[in-house]
Amino acid sequence: MMRTTFRFFLFILLVTQITFGQKTGQARFEVVPLGVKGGIDETNLSAYLLAPIHTTDYICLDAGTINAGIEKAIEKNTFTVPTATVLQEYIKGYFISHAHLDHVSGLIINSPADAAKTVYATAKCMEMMENHYFNGETWANFGDEGIGYQLKKYHFQTLKPLQETAIHKTTMTVKAFSLSHVNPFESTAFLIKNDDAYALYLGDTGADYIEKSNKLHLLWEAAAPLIKSKQLKVIFIEVSFPNEQADNALYGHLTPKLLLQEMHNLANLTGKKALKGFKIVVTHLKPPTSNMIKIKEQLVRANDLELDLYFPEQGVRFEL
Repeated sequence: MMRTTFRFFLFILLVTQITFGQKTGQARFEVVPLGVKGGIDETNLSAYLLAPIHTTDYICLDAGTINAGIEKAIEKNTFTVPTATVLQEYIKGYFISHAHLDHVSGLIINSPADAAKTVYATAKCMEMMENHYFNGETWANFGDEGIGYQLKKYHFQTLKPLQETAIHKTTMTVKAFSLSHVNPFESTAFLIKNDDAYALYLGDTGADYIEKSNKLHLLWEAAAPLIKSKQLKVIFIEVSFPNEQADNALYGHLTPKLLLQEMHNLANLTGKKALKGFKIVVTHLKPPTSNMIKIKEQLVRANDLELDLYFPEQGVRFEL
């Protein structure tokens, strides 16, 4: 009975967040999740379209699922144009946090039908994509070095960490930060700026104390002033496993306990009051469904900072 009551409370909480979200301030970004899960569901893997509000100048943050996500968004009336229009015209570029297949498979598979645009990644990630995917063997080379005019579709732009870079065909800029994803292997966080508003997207990441790293701490140091000034509108961050997952089986991911520990580390820099009601979009929950439900329950129960926890749904647009 208590578990049923709690799940009803969780449902009401999620509905309230979807309906109201952060009520203070004018929305500056809009987001369409094309894929929200980690793991085995190839139709729903990490990919988030983000654009300045009331525009179709989207960038795609990771690209695990593209076509299936666009079709889901059309089914939910988020988009009212054909799939090809979203793919070829709305998406202005791709930001790949790391080269694991659950973050790039949609980009690879859909590349023959795509239009010319830019793919952004750090040097190591770009090297892996060029050497192992777009190499003319495992897949056609649609990059800068592609053979023949028709194949030269994607411009591969390497991002230098901490350097602000203009995003082609948008009004936005990006700054990349290194993350630890089974140290010494790396992932990336992208700090997106539009005018004076920011959104922070993290690819897969482990907690600093598990990874024996300070990369999240350095990221929180950069984010803290933007939170205190209310310029940072959101943090997208993964929670892949429930708390029962052993530390030695996390494979560079977070649990609810570890996420909230990191949020407390952030609160040490911002003050707890600054994080009350701050939007955290929880990404990369791994199936099965029972684990995903458990992750949500554990996060809601332990949310002593009163964060605005948001669990995105594939194809459902929301504003920031």
